[in-house]
Amino acid sequence: MRDKFNQQLEKLNQDLIEMGGLIENSIAGAVTAITSNDKELAKKILEADSDINHKEREIEGLCLNLLLKQQPVASDLRLISAALKMITDMERIGDQASDICEIELTSEFIANAQMPDPIKDMAKHAINMVNMSIEAFVKKDMQMAQGVKEEDEIVDNLFRLMRSDLIESIRQNTSGDEQAIDVFMIAKYLEKIADHAVNVAGWVIFSMTGEHIDKIINS
Repeated sequence: MRDKFNQQLEKLNQDLIEMGGLIENSIAGAVTAITSNDKELAKKILEADSDINHKEREIEGLCLNLLLKQQPVASDLRLISAALKMITDMERIGDQASDICEIELTSEFIANAQMPDPIKDMAKHAINMVNMSIEAFVKKDMQMAQGVKEEDEIVDNLFRLMRSDLIESIRQNTSGDEQAIDVFMIAKYLEKIADHAVNVAGWVIFSMTGEHIDKIINS
C-alpha cells in the first residue's frame, strides 16, 4: 500500500514540475511577445493557458485520490494540502502571463524601444522564483524555499523603480500617458507573479514545518 502511495507522490512531484515548466514558458513568452511586439506569440501564450488549467485539474484529482483512497499520515497530509494550495497560485501565475499578452494584443508597442529594461529583469527574477519554489518542494529544501522570499525583494525594488520612472515620464511627456499605463500594468502583473511564487514557497515551508510564511495574495 505504501509503495503505491510513494509512486503517486512521485507522480505528484513530476506533475508539479511539468506545470511549473508550463508557467515558466508562459511568463517568458509573454515578456518576449511584449518586448518584440509579437502578437502571434501573445495569442499562442493565451491559448496555452488552457494547458495550465488542465494540468491544475489533473494534479487536483491526484491529490484528492491520495487523500481519499490512501492512508496518509500527518506529514503526508501537509504535503498534499500544500500541493493543492500551490497549484492555485501556479494557475494564477498563468493568468497573469495571459494578462500581459492581452495588453500586447490591445496596444501598439514599438519593439524593444518602449519597454524599459527593468521589465526584463523583473521577468527573469520571477521565472527564477517559480523554478526555485517548485524545486524546493520536490527536494524538500527549506533554504531554497526561503530564498524565494529574498529574491522577491529584488522584484519589489525593480517595481518601485519602474513606478518612479513612469511617473516622471508622464510628467515630462503627457502624450505617452496611455502607453505608460500599459507598461505600469505589465510591471504590476510581474510583481504579482513574484508574489504568487512567494506563496508557493510558503506552502513548501508549510509542507515541512506546518507553518506558512506571511505573504499571501488572493489574485
